[in-house]
Amino acid sequence: MRLDLKEVEELSKTLYIRALKLLPNDIKQGFERLLMEETNATGKTILGTMVDNIAVAERTKNLLCQDTGIPIFNVIIGRHVDFDGAAMKAAIHRGCERATKEHPLRSSVVHPITRKNEQTSCGAGIPVIHVDFDEREETVEIEMIPKGSGSENGSFLQMLIPADGAAAIKRFVIDKVIECGGRVCPPTIVGVGVGGTSDLCMHLAKVAATRPLGTACADPEGAKIEAQLSEAVNQLGIGPQGLGGRATSFRVHVEVAATHITMNPVAVNIQCHSARRATAVITPGGIAFE
Repeated sequence: MRLDLKEVEELSKTLYIRALKLLPNDIKQGFERLLMEETNATGKTILGTMVDNIAVAERTKNLLCQDTGIPIFNVIIGRHVDFDGAAMKAAIHRGCERATKEHPLRSSVVHPITRKNEQTSCGAGIPVIHVDFDEREETVEIEMIPKGSGSENGSFLQMLIPADGAAAIKRFVIDKVIECGGRVCPPTIVGVGVGGTSDLCMHLAKVAATRPLGTACADPEGAKIEAQLSEAVNQLGIGPQGLGGRATSFRVHVEVAATHITMNPVAVNIQCHSARRATAVITPGGIAFE
């Protein structure tokens, strides 16, 4: 299968807009679960308002949140796909820019020093484009994640002492959730990366934060910490929007990589309650949205 770059460009544009307007079903189901479990009256009211806002946004074809975020594209390429990598990335860039200009969207992307906004949602290194590969035949999967700054500001890295073990990992995560409080628009997905190098660890935390609800860490030890932290975080009393209640987080997600014998990096990346993402799969049979 040869990858059609015009198709990639159009799809990148569509996915950006789609992600901003349609909340994934797993997140909607997560709200239903939190509503059933919430015992705090204020927390329950706020959760109900969030659910209503989501319904209104989708009914009126409006944005779920005014923050159009930092655009992130995750591309997974299967076997026997003929493509030009540089041209593919350029097509994604064009699609992102077109979504911003043609919809139009508020551009949230600025130069880090001058703070100049080109009004394209693009800039040096942006959109973020990750490319990976898997064993599916003649398949290209593109996932678009608009990562808002409110939750992205809830990002932390610590190089822990290996001898301090799992207890130090859990303590670091809990401390950071407490530190963030309501600033990250809870209920959240708390992404945790463990291991690797400092940069890989931060990437793992982002992968964890944007993973669908209902999935589990593939590593048994990571899955164990995931379950323990998910329960602990919802006992902190932070609650929806930080105003009290049980529903501080939909779930804590953990991703793990091997690391060096003398270090143990741990990272936290938080995703807000508007956990937006959109995915499409390209095959010889056409395009399917997930």
